[in-house]
Amino acid sequence: MKIKSVKKVIVTLVTLALSGALLAGCGSDNAQNTAAGSSAAYRSLEEIKESGTINIGVFSDKNPFGYVDENGEYQGYDVYFARRLADDLGVEVNFVSTEAASRIEYLQTGKVDVILANFTVTDERKEEVDFALPYMNVALGVVSPDSRVIESLDDLTADDAVIVISGTTAETYLTENYPDITLQKYDSYAAAKTALENGNGVAWANDNTEVIAFALQNPGYTVGIPSLGSQDTIAPAVTKGNADLLNWINEEIKALGEENFFHADYEATLLDTYGADYEDTLVVEGGVTE
Repeated sequence: MKIKSVKKVIVTLVTLALSGALLAGCGSDNAQNTAAGSSAAYRSLEEIKESGTINIGVFSDKNPFGYVDENGEYQGYDVYFARRLADDLGVEVNFVSTEAASRIEYLQTGKVDVILANFTVTDERKEEVDFALPYMNVALGVVSPDSRVIESLDDLTADDAVIVISGTTAETYLTENYPDITLQKYDSYAAAKTALENGNGVAWANDNTEVIAFALQNPGYTVGIPSLGSQDTIAPAVTKGNADLLNWINEEIKALGEENFFHADYEATLLDTYGADYEDTLVVEGGVTE
């Protein structure tokens, strides 16, 4: 056989070997996702059980919903729920700190199995992730210093900047409905709070639960607009197409509702901040909204 022919045979064999290796590497883990019409990576319910750990994305700087306390432990309304999910699934929980703009990315890249980070359900987000049943009500709100309480966004001028967090419904709402308002964008809740305290904006628009908590915890600020836009819900999210995990979470939320779990969660984590008057307004029990 000629040398050129030998070389062609070798190249062909190497190419076939590499192709086979690539196909093998894309085997069982991604076959389920491809069948579901998604290129995202995720672990099935059984894979999570077999691993003994569920990875749940939560906030680490959004007190009282998800934050790290002085002992380095995760606490808050979402964290309380996350721990119960893990307990009932029979696995350990690994908390993964996330920012608002990273929630969808963390699901799509398989960094987390579930997002429990004050994730508001929207039609746009439904195209990228699968939401389970809701466990909380929410709207947008606006907090501002007592020296100039903002009660209407129509009162703002071109020189007035409103603080928002990138990737939140507040950013989307203001961009779509108030395009002339100047937005001062930050990546984290801590940065947004610091900006407001430093006077880098005339107001901060975010979930009303967050701005109400901020005003209650920080004298000198008032929620001049307690409800802005539509009334929405907060729900767990999983990677698009992860039907088994989604169905399990939905059944879990229904079962927890029978024991008034989310009211107990509120009383353990939110009562000191909001008081009893907000409990029935904010809590969604068993995934049932009125």
